[in-house]
Amino acid sequence: MLDPFYLIVDHPRWMERLLPVGVRLVQLRAKDHPEPELRRMVRQSRDLAVAAGAQLVVNDHWRLAIEEGCDFVHLGQGDLDSADLGAIRAANIRLGVSTHDDAELERALALRPDYLALGPIYPTILKKMPWAPQGLERIGSWKVRTGGIPLVAIGGLTPERAPGVLAAGADSAAVVTDILLHPDPEARTRKWLAVTRRQA
Repeated sequence: MLDPFYLIVDHPRWMERLLPVGVRLVQLRAKDHPEPELRRMVRQSRDLAVAAGAQLVVNDHWRLAIEEGCDFVHLGQGDLDSADLGAIRAANIRLGVSTHDDAELERALALRPDYLALGPIYPTILKKMPWAPQGLERIGSWKVRTGGIPLVAIGGLTPERAPGVLAAGADSAAVVTDILLHPDPEARTRKWLAVTRRQA
């Protein structure tokens, strides 16, 4: 099972700040860094997560996740084309996959992932999306189709929206900008933890 609160950050300095608040599931989504720096970031994130008793998900960089002994790797649909899924499985690293439509869901289910992410649930400012917001009803219907595979909801989530997302069938609510752009990220994280753990 996944923790119902799933934090996504772009640098380990966020983990230094927010893991002590009580975060237990965190993704490092680091883009546009040279490989040596990425390796340092993955290694530091792994060490911080281990010390806090948290699970670390590495976005995209599956080779580094294998070499640094991380818990999870998360792949988008484009990343699936080039990733060595056999090597990921052989390293006993769990796999999360992004999905946005029916074709992507079917492709992901065939891979037997350890969790699936569905989004965007609501409009999001993180990046431009070619997909319309999915809404709460889609969460429920996809949860039926995914069976026992945990379902992560992402996109435009707030503490106020989180209870509805979890009640609709999501196992975990993922958040990026609602915390990283907040004037008090620690307080915002505590609010997220309060509403998601109460719902779980």
